[in-house]
Amino acid sequence: MIKVAINGYGTIGKRVADAVAAQPDMEIIGVSKTSPSAEAFVAQSRGYPLYIADIGRKPDFEKAGIRVAGSVEEMLTKADVVVDATPGGVGVKNKPLYEKLGVRAIYQGGEKHPLTGFSFNSSCNYAEAIGRQFVRVVSCNTTGLCRIIHVIDTAYGVKKVRATMIRRASDPGEIKRGPVDAIVLDPVTVPSHHGPDVQSVLPKIAITTAALIVPTTFMHMHVVMIETEKEADREGVLALIEGHSRLGLVRPATGITSTAQLKEYMQDLGRSRADLWENGIFEDSVSVVDGHEVCLYQAIHQEADVVVENVDAIRAMIGEVKDAETSIAITNKALGFTAI
Repeated sequence: MIKVAINGYGTIGKRVADAVAAQPDMEIIGVSKTSPSAEAFVAQSRGYPLYIADIGRKPDFEKAGIRVAGSVEEMLTKADVVVDATPGGVGVKNKPLYEKLGVRAIYQGGEKHPLTGFSFNSSCNYAEAIGRQFVRVVSCNTTGLCRIIHVIDTAYGVKKVRATMIRRASDPGEIKRGPVDAIVLDPVTVPSHHGPDVQSVLPKIAITTAALIVPTTFMHMHVVMIETEKEADREGVLALIEGHSRLGLVRPATGITSTAQLKEYMQDLGRSRADLWENGIFEDSVSVVDGHEVCLYQAIHQEADVVVENVDAIRAMIGEVKDAETSIAITNKALGFTAI
């Protein structure tokens, strides 16, 4: 069993912990929090040993009725791999500790590519992650873009990508964030950071991106236009999407035309935390203009799509599963996950 520690049991960390716990070849040896919280109680209810960054705060946890197993450093000594799910900018500060203890570490998209020199997506570059000590799983938006761009590139060749990210303002629980009544250009300049981030995984792809923030919490929405080298057709593109285990189609018959409805659909399907692990590509939006421009809308669940990528990254770094297809199949089966 691969022994996994989760450093940062928050929005992503708690999801990765549950996904890891479901795998047949992995186990959670501990999760960490900095202060008592509802998530700390959830970790305790799940049976995950809870470690804390500042052992001096142990009395605060115990007073709240939360058992403390020890310090983060003690947790790391027991781990084969640590998933660093701390807030963006914190992971870089943790790297010296991981290096000192010789533990493999996975960072999230909130950290910069140079921290690891390798950015990961299961479908695109799994084999290149085998045996690495440090890996960065790209952000939710980059994950979604890489999946669809790679599958189109493999079939038709990609000449140019243009994508606009219409981004949620905050996660549902982040009550202090906004905007409440505005559309914010983020950034005002073009391109946004998303294109270069895609190139950290797919360096040969020419891509220009723009991004906006809108007052919603459920998901991001992408407007994607991919110019292809070879002639494409709608039926072929739909077949590619249907053949990919992490690309889903939102069918017209569902009547779903919004992220809110899609989120409720996941809830009604009984998905853990109503999570959309796959890209939610709206079938009616898929079109091919003049034979060489694939256009589509896709919903990206910011809390969820990187979760399965983290699990595959763990497997790749340990190196016993050598190919992406095998790891993806194991991960998806353990979660009972079949793309919509």
